[in-house]
Amino acid sequence: MIARFFLVCLGGAVGTGARYATALWAAGAIGSAFPFGTLIVNLGGSFVLAFLMHVATATELLTPDLRVMLTTGVMGGFTTYSTFNYETTQYFREGAWAVGFINVAATLIGCLTAGLAGLALARLIFGR
Repeated sequence: MIARFFLVCLGGAVGTGARYATALWAAGAIGSAFPFGTLIVNLGGSFVLAFLMHVATATELLTPDLRVMLTTGVMGGFTTYSTFNYETTQYFREGAWAVGFINVAATLIGCLTAGLAGLALARLIFGR
């Protein structure tokens, strides 16, 4: 349990470093008029997490410790959108379309609302 925790932490450090490096690269290579770095991270992370989870469940190539390090750790540090994407596509694959769409709507609307609320509270407390 403790060893797995540290594997997740190690993977998370790798993932966050990769996310930061991707954002820097994208801003320099493509420009900063649009958040291309975030888009690249979310698209790439969604692809890689789905790939890894299939490999982990369809084969014995990944030990449980390696799977959790790569998925929860690396991919979790790289992008949490990949987890949202994987969970939502699982609902769709299971035929739970309503739950999948509720998850999409709740996440998009909820996160936008939470972000606006956080901004409003910060402006209320600190001004501007």
